[in-house]
Amino acid sequence: MKSTDLAELVGLAALWGASFLFMRMGATEFGPVALAAVRVVGATLFLMPLLRWRGQMNVLRQHWRAIFIVGITNSALPFLCFSYAAMSITAGLSSIFNAASPLFGAVIAWLWLKDRLTPLRVVGLAIGFAGVLWLAWDKASFKPGGSGWAIVACLAATLLYGVSANFTKRHLTGVAPLAVAAGSQLSASLVLLLPALAWWPSVMPSNSAWLAAGLLALACTGVAYVLYFRLIANIGPANAIAVTFMIPVFAVLWGWLFLAEGLTLTMVAGCGVILVGTGLATGVLRWPARAPVAQS
Repeated sequence: MKSTDLAELVGLAALWGASFLFMRMGATEFGPVALAAVRVVGATLFLMPLLRWRGQMNVLRQHWRAIFIVGITNSALPFLCFSYAAMSITAGLSSIFNAASPLFGAVIAWLWLKDRLTPLRVVGLAIGFAGVLWLAWDKASFKPGGSGWAIVACLAATLLYGVSANFTKRHLTGVAPLAVAAGSQLSASLVLLLPALAWWPSVMPSNSAWLAAGLLALACTGVAYVLYFRLIANIGPANAIAVTFMIPVFAVLWGWLFLAEGLTLTMVAGCGVILVGTGLATGVLRWPARAPVAQS
């Protein structure tokens, strides 16, 4: 991997880690629906001119039905879920649950696309989901003011990401990535526009909340999508997925620096278990190959 590709990979992890910080900063004042809408509308305004500049508008027109579904399952609903969760749990904890997305993706690929699960991948899935259940069991409380429903929302978002990844693989393989990125944000904007108007905050959000929402839309969604698809083109999807392992590190770091969020030993251990399981389930981690036995 070139040093420039590595720098972009780290930069992407930093941006997506910051998305959990900005959701924490904006969700209380905007509310989850309005914040998710501002995010996708801002990203649309950034990505659609790029799509037109590259002359790929016809690609969006040809595949708009499938792209519309991706917009719902990969942006509108997951962004809404994570914005809701941001109102009651830390940026670091949300990002740790987000790291389980490849686990759901692997299970859905097995059930839907009949992808083969090797014994090692099955072990990885078991380890990863054990980490998710352990962390959820430790943190979830459905009493008034508890974090139970926020954790359910995070897990619903990761499940949707898994569905979307497999739907994209089945129906949009070979389609220009920028068309999928821009079209999905446009679709999510159309889905969330009316609900956002209905649930728009009665008190205008502060300048700091608007700044957080703007950075969430432009940097953490618009620019991040461009970086992600550049990485897929340059280093391949198998290497690009390594960003999943770095996002919680940055999310915890940004939450600690800017919001004074704490980090518990259970969070560290749970994150480690989830990431090990994810690495095994996706093939990023493998058992070392046995050395060939010398013949005498």
